[in-house]
Amino acid sequence: MGLYLAKRLLSLVPTLLGVSVLTFLFLRLIPGDAIAVRLGTSTVLSPEQIAELRAYFGLDQPLYSQYLTWLGALLRGDAGYSIRTGHPVLAEIMGRLPVTAELALAAAVVALGVGLPLGVTSALRPDTALDLGARSFGLLGLALPNFWLGTLFVLLFARYLRWMPNTGGYVGLAHDPVANLRFLVFPAITLGVAMAAVVMRTTRSAMLDVLGADYIRTARAKGLSGTAVVSRHALKNSLIVVVTILGIQVGYLLSGAVVVEEIFAVPGLGRMLLTAIHQRDYALVQGAVLVVALLFVAVNTLVDVLYGYLDPRIRQR
Repeated sequence: MGLYLAKRLLSLVPTLLGVSVLTFLFLRLIPGDAIAVRLGTSTVLSPEQIAELRAYFGLDQPLYSQYLTWLGALLRGDAGYSIRTGHPVLAEIMGRLPVTAELALAAAVVALGVGLPLGVTSALRPDTALDLGARSFGLLGLALPNFWLGTLFVLLFARYLRWMPNTGGYVGLAHDPVANLRFLVFPAITLGVAMAAVVMRTTRSAMLDVLGADYIRTARAKGLSGTAVVSRHALKNSLIVVVTILGIQVGYLLSGAVVVEEIFAVPGLGRMLLTAIHQRDYALVQGAVLVVALLFVAVNTLVDVLYGYLDPRIRQR
């Protein structure tokens, strides 16, 4: 397992390097000047002062020099400073990351809490009304865009029913856990519905395949109860596929959080990233994208480890 994990961790290096290069280059392709966007129309500086600002943030250097300077500083633990606020980028990211992580975790709980039982129950009772309802939920969950569902929740539960504030109102988990969870309920449902549909469909399909296998019939022939057959044999083998899908869906959670955080005014990493892109805050965008990529590959590495645990043959490859 140690060698398997070392190989997986080593493969992260080229992935993160590729993400950093692509993010750096694509950001520079966005039309507009970062300093001009930062100053806006209310601040008037002389050309010499603007040139000094460009030199301070290293924007007067060639692109390859800017990238190598940024990468070298990053390896020393310095991701640069935000053009917008002047604060260290890592401090800004670390301040927002817990909010997004909490939202993604809550969405994953919604997805697993809804999708897994529905998928198992649907597979155990195929072609029944329950199965039809579960499959309908799967189709509906995949078809509904999260920006539409989020806007609907805001209109219904904030404007008409007043179960949640119209805009903002986020409270930290440590400050007031009840208010925090109450605020995150609808963003988590918005973000988790599509993932729940994927988990339900994947679980149902995997369970149907496993329930028809010879070793399941053998287990039943030995007199094992239906619950024991499902929990000890069918569900464990079905989870191999489900865990793989979950790793891929983490990317959906992190990218979908950008839209959901903007709709519900959640002060997380996604909302900060969107603002930073609008304002050409290069260092902040580069740092935030790299952190999201790092989380994504870290979760997928964890999924690979779980995959190897559930199926020992994987570790031998």
